[in-house]
Amino acid sequence: MMRKVIFPGSFDPFTLGHLDLVHRLSELFDEVIVAIGKNQAKSGLFSVEERKILIEKALKEAQLTNASVISYDGLTMELVHQLGAKSIARGVRNATDYQYEKNIAELNQKLADAETVFLMARPENQAISSSMVRELAHFGADIKTLVPSDVAQAINQKYQRSE
Repeated sequence: MMRKVIFPGSFDPFTLGHLDLVHRLSELFDEVIVAIGKNQAKSGLFSVEERKILIEKALKEAQLTNASVISYDGLTMELVHQLGAKSIARGVRNATDYQYEKNIAELNQKLADAETVFLMARPENQAISSSMVRELAHFGADIKTLVPSDVAQAINQKYQRSE
């Protein structure tokens, strides 16, 4: 039986912390599906299609051949059933992340019979969040050490800055 995991999130933008988690998941599972959730209430830095393209480039550059990217609308537990997965992966940077994710994991286990796998962020990635990257980029900070190179370039283009 193929071990398949869904790694859901908004990924706006996709960070080196996200990429590290996908790499680690690719060693634990036969197939890793990075699932970009559509949230109509949020207007992101990148459209869902732009995020998908940027993540695909990052996965290709990292040679993560058992990882793919999709977008979805609706509940993650429905996606788990549609794709025949048994696991959901979540990255945890701190105790606050864990407490938030723990409650969702309990619901997903109860309602979707899906196990949630928590991976602790590596120490060098614990301060990286998509919202922090967006804020730093907005004020012109160098974000090259926080996101994959194609993502940094795309963010700079959004803010019409040269590298």
